[in-house]
Amino acid sequence: MRDSFGGFLRCLTLVLALVLIVGIIAGGLWLLLRDHTPVVAEGQPTITTKSLEQTGIGLYLQLRQEDVVTPMSDDETAVEFRIDAGETPATIGTRLQNMGLIRDEQLFRLLVRYWGVDDKLEAGDYQLRRNMSMEEIVAALQHGMARAKTITIPEGWRLEQVAQLAAREGIVSEDEFLHLARNGNFDLDFLADRPADITSLEGYLFPDTYQVGQDTSTAAFVEMLLRNFGQRVTPELRQQAGRSKMTLYQVVTLASIVEREAVLDEERPVIASVFLNRLAKGMYLQADPTVEYAKGFSTESGRWWNPMRQEDAQTVKSPYNTFLYPGLPPGPICSPGLASIKAVLEPADTPYLFFVAKGDGSHVFAVTYEEHVENVYKYNR
Repeated sequence: MRDSFGGFLRCLTLVLALVLIVGIIAGGLWLLLRDHTPVVAEGQPTITTKSLEQTGIGLYLQLRQEDVVTPMSDDETAVEFRIDAGETPATIGTRLQNMGLIRDEQLFRLLVRYWGVDDKLEAGDYQLRRNMSMEEIVAALQHGMARAKTITIPEGWRLEQVAQLAAREGIVSEDEFLHLARNGNFDLDFLADRPADITSLEGYLFPDTYQVGQDTSTAAFVEMLLRNFGQRVTPELRQQAGRSKMTLYQVVTLASIVEREAVLDEERPVIASVFLNRLAKGMYLQADPTVEYAKGFSTESGRWWNPMRQEDAQTVKSPYNTFLYPGLPPGPICSPGLASIKAVLEPADTPYLFFVAKGDGSHVFAVTYEEHVENVYKYNR
C-alpha cells in the first residue's frame, strides 16, 4: 500500500512538473510569436523569474489569444476615452467593455497584470478606435495626452485657414505651420507622384477632428494630418486612381474643386462627372472656386473665399484660373474630404457638361450650352 501511495505521489509530481513546463513554454512562445510587441515597463520580470501565478496567467492568455489580438470590429471610428487620476485597471476595463471596445474586462485586467503595467496606465485623454485589438488598447493607454486639445478642420479649407485655426487654438505657430505646409519635406509614399516643382501640401492636410497633446510640435502636427490622409485614402483607393488613368495628385486636385462646388453629398459624383466630361472633350473647366483660390485673401471682406465676379474670369491672371488656362490647375485648391475624393474615382455616368447653382444648395445640370444659358437666366437673374 505504501509503495502504491509513493508511486501515486511521484506520478502527481511528474504531472505538475509537466504542466508547469508546458505553461512556461506556451507563455514564452506566445510572447515571442505575437504580431505586435507589447509596451512593457522597464524591469518587468522575465519568463524565468515569473511566479507560478504569472505562468498560469500566461497559459490562460495563450488560450484566449484570439480575444486579445482580434479587434471587436473593423470600424475605424475614433472613440474618445478618458482615464481619471487614481483609476484602477478594473474600472478602466469595465468602462472599455461597456463601450464595446473590448470583449472581456477580466481578460483586460489579466493582460495588464501579465505585462506588468498595472500602474502604467496613465491618466489623460485618449482617442481610441473600434478596430483596435485589446493589446493595442493596453499599449495606447500607457501614453496619456493630458490636457490634449481637440481641433476640427473643416472640409474645403485651404492651408492658410488651417494654419490660422491651429494657431488660434494654441496648437502651432502659424508661420512655422505655413512654412512646413508650403515647403516641408515629408517622406510619405502618397506624396511621391506630385510634380517635381511642387512642394506645397495643399490638399493633403486631411479634414477631420484631432486630439493634439500639449507638447506636440508643429512638424508633428503637420505629419499627423498627413498620416491621417494616408490612412483614410487607402492603398486600394490609390490603386483605383491608377486605373482611372489619373495620378493621385490629379485626383486630389479635381476633388478639391468638387469639394468647393458641392453642397449636397449626392451631387458630388455628378459634379465630378461634369468636370471629367469637360476634360475628356478638351474643354476649359471654368470652375469658379479656382478663381476664388487665385484671388486669395480679401482685406475688404476679411475672408479667404470671396464670390467670383464675372470680370474676374478674364482679369485674375493666375495659372489657377481655369477660365484662362485649360486642364486642371497646378494643384489642389483646398483639403477635400473623402466623399469628394471618392466622387472623382467613382463619378456618376452622365452626359452633363454644365451646371449652375439653384440657390438652395442644389444644382441644375445641362448637356448643351443653350440649356445652360437658360438655366443661368432662370436661377441667376
